[in-house]
Amino acid sequence: MRFRDRFLMSLEGVGIALDSLRANKVRAALTISGVAIGVFVVVAMGATIHGIKQSFADDMDEFGASTFQVRRTDPSFRNCNPTNENCPEFRYPGVSLAEWRAVQRLPEVSSAIAWLLGSGTATYRDREIKNVGYDAQSPEWISTDVADISPGRNFSETEHDAAATVALVNDTLATLLFGDADPIGRQIDLAGTRFTVIGVYHTEAGFLKSLDGRGPDRPRMVIPMLTAWNRLDVWRRGMLLFVKPRPGVPRSEAMDAVTATLRGMRGLRPREANTFFLVGQDQILDTFNQLFGAIFLVGIGLSAVGLLVGGVGVVAIMMISVTERTREIGVRKALGATYGTILWQFLVEASTLTSLGAGIGLLLGGGLAWIIRANSTIPASIPPSAIILSLIAAAVTGVAFGMLPATRAARLDPVEALRHE
Repeated sequence: MRFRDRFLMSLEGVGIALDSLRANKVRAALTISGVAIGVFVVVAMGATIHGIKQSFADDMDEFGASTFQVRRTDPSFRNCNPTNENCPEFRYPGVSLAEWRAVQRLPEVSSAIAWLLGSGTATYRDREIKNVGYDAQSPEWISTDVADISPGRNFSETEHDAAATVALVNDTLATLLFGDADPIGRQIDLAGTRFTVIGVYHTEAGFLKSLDGRGPDRPRMVIPMLTAWNRLDVWRRGMLLFVKPRPGVPRSEAMDAVTATLRGMRGLRPREANTFFLVGQDQILDTFNQLFGAIFLVGIGLSAVGLLVGGVGVVAIMMISVTERTREIGVRKALGATYGTILWQFLVEASTLTSLGAGIGLLLGGGLAWIIRANSTIPASIPPSAIILSLIAAAVTGVAFGMLPATRAARLDPVEALRHE
């Protein structure tokens, strides 16, 4: 019976809260909008970050969980610049061709894909496309980029080693240069060097690819790494290696073998630090999580401001409600309503106001997530944790800021309350 009474009182409190909304539209709008903004910020940022993390994780999965990078610099976000003594990696040498070949020959390694990035102007007859990015890679690149080549083919090991001027273009570049014509066999100029198109590759959209310009909507080429090394003005010190351990070989064992090989080739003494970095996919994901975790904390702070505005509105509208219903409270107390009964009713009213604001914020956040998902490569979606967190935060705001007026109502003397006009 007690539960039934509480349930009925809760329904009554919800109804009274809705009546207060109609009677005090301006104050209620302030309360609801403050909570809605706070919840919207949490939900929108949560949906965006959740989508980015999912897309980022999918991009990382393309390379394989056991794959690791060999690179000149630390990919973590640090306060570094070329003159900073705490960041000696800016003085480290890049990965050389000899080191790449040595890593390829290790028995613990299945493949070591060399990768250089660059950009230039691509021309075909009278058509000119500026800032065309290119990936200069070794032939195994399709095993990590999960690229589908059609029509055409990938370049061979022989073509790569001979620094042949062959290239694959993505759909966007093929359309911009050739329109509906067959691109295979056509010759284009990239940064002053003529390339023969041997294939068209297709890759899926992803946040990481969009971030560095490798998304399918950007004009891009793939060329042999040695061709870029020998024929183009590419930044050689920026070469990365993507190393895949052999099946059955733990990643740590492959990393130890690569470390020993590079240290030996660079003549490093036992006490000297490595002049290169080995980075696993999990480390890159951890760096990513740290960055967006900090951004999310900023969003939580902004959300707290919105909830504070809503909480102040709750206090104002509930104090007015207590004043207007003083006589009603006196009648209810005279008929046997307890301190807890009155307190419960007013807390339910306060929570109803903030929950309504939370519902509006959730709808707005869901709408923004849909817009982002429909118009970008980010699969934004609202994680259940963000929904639960938003509703709990709204309810707690209602209870916390509604406690003062609720306590004031519950402590009213019934005799004095009945005399109130």
